[in-house]
Amino acid sequence: MKGWKAGLVTTLAVCCGVVLAEEAKKAGRWEKNMQAFEERDAKTPPPKGEIVFIGSSSIVGWKLDKWFPNLKTVNRGFGGSQIADSVQYADRILIPLEPRIVVFYAGDNDVASGKSPEKVVEDYKAFVEKIHDKLAEAKIIYVCIKPSIARWKLWAKMQAANKLIEDHAKTDKRLAYLDVATPMLGEDGKPKPELFVKDGLHLSPAGYELWTKLLLPHLK
Repeated sequence: MKGWKAGLVTTLAVCCGVVLAEEAKKAGRWEKNMQAFEERDAKTPPPKGEIVFIGSSSIVGWKLDKWFPNLKTVNRGFGGSQIADSVQYADRILIPLEPRIVVFYAGDNDVASGKSPEKVVEDYKAFVEKIHDKLAEAKIIYVCIKPSIARWKLWAKMQAANKLIEDHAKTDKRLAYLDVATPMLGEDGKPKPELFVKDGLHLSPAGYELWTKLLLPHLK
């Protein structure tokens, strides 16, 4: 009996160790990205009080100098991230810049990882609260989750998340919801292929051209 108990304790200890190791790995997943931002800022301080883009790979690939040459912008995208990641690291890579406008794209990876639309909007609200707690006047523009060829099977859930976020954005004049989804769909109701690179997920130059055209009026 004693041997059985000892074996159980050992098994539980091993399982707990594995779980803790996985959590630690997740917690430190973006640390190199954060350090890279901080080192870059130390060498070349970014402008404060301007426009900060933050979110997942769609933000990373948005060449701000090219598409917004007449505006002062800072890119804080880190590919593969979810909304909760931007919440976690906002104190380090966004809030110190005291932006007047935040352009936010995330949620795509959230739904792909299995999160419900309700969880996505919950995390979005946490992001908004985090920013407005320190930067009460900042305008937050949420670029809605895009329809894509690669994740078309998830589009119904993504639409549901978009609708929840759009409804919440209407409750606060500091929030804006940018519908990039409707213009990205063709007459057949499916994503336009020319807006994507070969993987059917990330945007092509034509995709960024469209997004830029839709966003610019909100930045003036």
